[in-house]
Amino acid sequence: MATEWIQNGKVRARITEDGALEVACTGLTTQTKYYKTLLKEFFRKDFPRLRPGYGDYSVHIVMEHLGEAPWMDLDNLAKALLDSLTGNVFEDDHQVARLLVERREGERDGIWMRAEALG
Repeated sequence: MATEWIQNGKVRARITEDGALEVACTGLTTQTKYYKTLLKEFFRKDFPRLRPGYGDYSVHIVMEHLGEAPWMDLDNLAKALLDSLTGNVFEDDHQVARLLVERREGERDGIWMRAEALG
């Protein structure tokens, strides 16, 4: 059974029925390092039940925007978000065996991420 969303400010997260971590963050900034700090603090203070796992992981990241896409390098966004998961979901981001990062028009500005163990 999926856990309820836990939210603090712009960030909310939950563990899905299949054990994946889903994270949503409202709003966008071109300062991608902002997300690393924001999510690390959220995991430390508001979502402390995470324990880093071993083995391979799959991570899917979606940046949604209204209107024109913001000037943001998706590789830098991915690095900041993976850094926020390091020590929380997995021991090191070299454990990410599958990574999908995409930008698309959506109903609101924000970031969505799903991280799950493979196998």
